[in-house]
Amino acid sequence: MFRIRKTIEALVMTKKLEGVFVAMVTPFTSQDEIDSDAIRGNVDYYIENDIHGIIPCGSTGEFASLSLSEHKKVIDVVVDQVNGRVPVVCGTGACSTKRALELTKYTEDAGADGALIIPPFYTKPGEPEIYDYYRTIANAMNFPVMAYNNPSTSKIDMQPSFIAKLSQIENIRYVKETSGDVTRIWRIRNLTRDKILVFCGCDNLALESFLLGARGWVSPAPNIIPKQCVKLYNTICIQKDFEKARTLYEKLLPLFNLLEETGKYIHFSKAALDMMGERGGKPRKPLLPVTDKEMETLRELLPDT
Repeated sequence: MFRIRKTIEALVMTKKLEGVFVAMVTPFTSQDEIDSDAIRGNVDYYIENDIHGIIPCGSTGEFASLSLSEHKKVIDVVVDQVNGRVPVVCGTGACSTKRALELTKYTEDAGADGALIIPPFYTKPGEPEIYDYYRTIANAMNFPVMAYNNPSTSKIDMQPSFIAKLSQIENIRYVKETSGDVTRIWRIRNLTRDKILVFCGCDNLALESFLLGARGWVSPAPNIIPKQCVKLYNTICIQKDFEKARTLYEKLLPLFNLLEETGKYIHFSKAALDMMGERGGKPRKPLLPVTDKEMETLRELLPDT
């Protein structure tokens, strides 16, 4: 039995994550509770539109607004509904190592394929403390960890040299790079000799990131235009048709810029899902729904399907 379990663990660790992963929204009911039926419907919508993977409880999923029990419920519902059809990587970062460790272990036990972990925020820990945080969590798991560098929200900027240190921890195999500095992709690849696979975390830097060797893309945009996002990835990373990819990218950039430059990627993702007949709902307060004017702007920027 022990050998069988170790074999299964080895298979999990060798499964490579690549492609377009939707940073999915978390729908709430009119009573501000987790809307499990809406989550299940959205999961099917993403998969039917060829998405490569799903990430619940990330920034777009409003993880910082979820209670511990709500966070676990979202994980359970998503993993159950996906049912192995695509990889699921759950956001499990927290301000404390204790909570992040609990959430990550829960995610592994639930049957997810990995965890996306932002460094501890608010307290501004130093590099030794951040390293200990990631090492403690990753060493307790038997599935891959994707470090999440998003300095605009966490106020922690993990430089390529620090990501290289994290790459020495066996289970840390990916990084979502959201600093906005596209040159870091090459620097991370060079420093780690491609031991760490880089995922682009910016909507409006996808093409540039793929050209510099990013192997995936974690974005709120696939909530809105999953087929087009996958087409962009396939065109440049699979077909190597750079001119066609540039033309498609320029068509999508106004929407990507709206999500990035307004900071309202949660608001607009949810509004767009509702607009398309899917299940977005309202963001959780203090966030407010988009205005009528913003809704019209969103409508104008949605590309033809």
